[in-house]
Amino acid sequence: MTTPPTALMITPDQAIDGAPAVRRVFALDPDHGPVVAAEVLATAHGVCEVRVNGAPVSTDLLTPGWTSYEWRLRYAQWDATPVLAGLAGGRAVIEAVIGSGWYAGHLGWDGSKEVYGSERAALVELRIRFADGHVQTVGTDETWTSAPTETTADDLYDGQRIDRRISAADRFAAAPMPGEGGVRIVPFDAARLAAYTSPPVRRQEEISPIRVWRSPAGALLADFGQNLVGWTRLSVRGTAGQEITLRHAEVLDEEELGTRPLRRARATDVFVLSGADDVFEPTLTFHGFRYVEVSGWSGADEDLAEALRAVVIGSDLTRTGTFRSSHPLLNRLHENIVWGMRGNFVDVPTDCPQRDERLGWTGDLAAFAETAVYLYDTEAFLADWLRDLAVEQEHADGRIPIVVPDNLKYEEIGAMAAAMGSSLVIALWNDAACWVPWAMYEAYGDPGVLGEQYASMTGHVRRVAAALSPRDLLEGGFQLGDWLDPTAPPDAPHLAKADPAVVATACVHRSVVIARDTALVLGRDDDAAEFAALATRIGGAFVEHWVRDGRIHSDAPTVYALAIAFGLVEGTDRAAAGGRLAELVAEAGHVITTGFAGTPFILTALSETGHLETAYRLLLQERCPSWLYPVTMGATTMWERWDSMLPDGTINPGEMTSFNHYAFGAVGTWLHRVVAGLAPAAPGHSRVRIAPRPPETGVTSAETGLDSRHGRIATGWSVEGGRLRVVATIPEGVTADVSLPSGFAVEVGAGAHEWEESFPVRSARQRADR
Repeated sequence: MTTPPTALMITPDQAIDGAPAVRRVFALDPDHGPVVAAEVLATAHGVCEVRVNGAPVSTDLLTPGWTSYEWRLRYAQWDATPVLAGLAGGRAVIEAVIGSGWYAGHLGWDGSKEVYGSERAALVELRIRFADGHVQTVGTDETWTSAPTETTADDLYDGQRIDRRISAADRFAAAPMPGEGGVRIVPFDAARLAAYTSPPVRRQEEISPIRVWRSPAGALLADFGQNLVGWTRLSVRGTAGQEITLRHAEVLDEEELGTRPLRRARATDVFVLSGADDVFEPTLTFHGFRYVEVSGWSGADEDLAEALRAVVIGSDLTRTGTFRSSHPLLNRLHENIVWGMRGNFVDVPTDCPQRDERLGWTGDLAAFAETAVYLYDTEAFLADWLRDLAVEQEHADGRIPIVVPDNLKYEEIGAMAAAMGSSLVIALWNDAACWVPWAMYEAYGDPGVLGEQYASMTGHVRRVAAALSPRDLLEGGFQLGDWLDPTAPPDAPHLAKADPAVVATACVHRSVVIARDTALVLGRDDDAAEFAALATRIGGAFVEHWVRDGRIHSDAPTVYALAIAFGLVEGTDRAAAGGRLAELVAEAGHVITTGFAGTPFILTALSETGHLETAYRLLLQERCPSWLYPVTMGATTMWERWDSMLPDGTINPGEMTSFNHYAFGAVGTWLHRVVAGLAPAAPGHSRVRIAPRPPETGVTSAETGLDSRHGRIATGWSVEGGRLRVVATIPEGVTADVSLPSGFAVEVGAGAHEWEESFPVRSARQRADR
């Protein structure tokens, strides 16, 4: 493994508007033969892009990303051989352009800036190896110089201003350039440096506009047909000094660009033309958008469609899980889940990618983790994020923050924050400490993540034990509860109908059970016994105080869903709870009545208690609020609110309205496991369960596939002429437990398999559920 860099952190010694460059002119050491290898190690207080002689060293973006900077600052390692191999003797120039990024730019929703520091700085080290083994090192120090760049303003929320009249070519000449100044050393603890283990952020694809037109007010608009995350690249020729402004938004509002949901984020890029052929690409920012408003364009409107491209960016994750069915809206729903994840997995798993927030909310990920680990190989990505969770927890006296990295600890965010501060545990959000590593272990089979996070997991559940009331329940204090229950007041999304103490107790009970199982996996038998006893105490208290004849306190769908899914009710209580849940869903007209806590589990609770058809009616509902309602409204990502856009096409009047939030996409797990029928039966999918459960009507086929650590696992089914046909492909090293609706069960190994039986097969319970 490459040793960490030993260069110094430097910053310009003079004020420079926008993104400065730090640079060094150097000569290759003579008499050592040709260059055979070269690498660049780089990090920044901010984000940096490194070039040698004007050539980018890497296609990585927004390096070093966002970590808990106080304790972890990643450095990138890039192969620079291609940009140096042809250079024999002579002089070369290395530079790093420094953007504000998360370190010094706007962060959070209260207008805060420079949360981590006011000085942009970079640390860069170029190591060159010659044919005779000699190594030359060029690292940032006081001999470097600084200079302005063509980026005269940049911010992740507000956008980037690029002035192409300022020539980048000047910075790669050996002679001094106009505006060049010195640098100074920034005090820096090198012990904070950590090598990248998470995938870098990179360009993923480009999308052309599907429509360019004039709005009723005369604005020139472009529609890319997909809500995405990245920026727009513009190719243009015009008059020197001419400015073209691009504003980005996810939706239209009364046929104009709908910017209100962005709140303080300007999401605006400004391009100043050089007078020659220009290509603008604002790589020091990113936006969440589908629509772009372009002003200052002097060409024909129809020419804009050829000049403009949307560049999709995201952490470079490998797609692993797929789903398809006979139901077009379900297929679009699944694609919306995928696009929601892509847009919010940009170095950290964020809540939303467009407005003045974009934070790593722990509750969102706790709800979505099981879906995320199926759709993409997120093992390295999530492991890196969990390291930040653990280090934040360690430096907060065991308290797990509600966002990771935790910028909120530096901000004044109002009365709700003060209330949360009075609670030892914020359930669901803090439970990410247990739920996320366990989802990773089940998906990938490596207990290493459990070992690495063990102190964090056990610290959380022991904090739970300390927070319990004398009745062994998590009651008292403030809880976010079943956040964004659609029946809650729009301006108070935590005021759900499910009692927050019931929700909180159920969630932490699941964490304690996970901690118990983790201890068993790791051979920590004493801890396992401790956590088993704690789980028994909490579970017993839950039933004693809140369950009466199958009715659960507050009688809301979420409390039944959680109690069933987390094993808090058994036997007749479980059956009665399932029946009551089905009644509540039917009484509501088969529309969604759950928020962040209940939504990931409600379909599972229904199907596991014999109410499969009720679950399907809820899944396939198209009226608001439902999973398919946004699809009928043209959504191409998951929404934050069930009614982010109202049925009349207007934007929800609430201040908190995003059109790209992945949390409610947790339904993807039920699509994979129940609709298509593939679920893990052992960690890492060494054993799987093939158990499709088709509905009697509405869906006639479904299929799913997973690129597991053992190879591709796939299953699918179709119904035709009263017959159900199920197929599966199992790779070597995997055993499948097959269960069909009729009750037929078999165990199979590697190979291609097929089964057929009559359908529908109705039990008395299923008939009653119709």
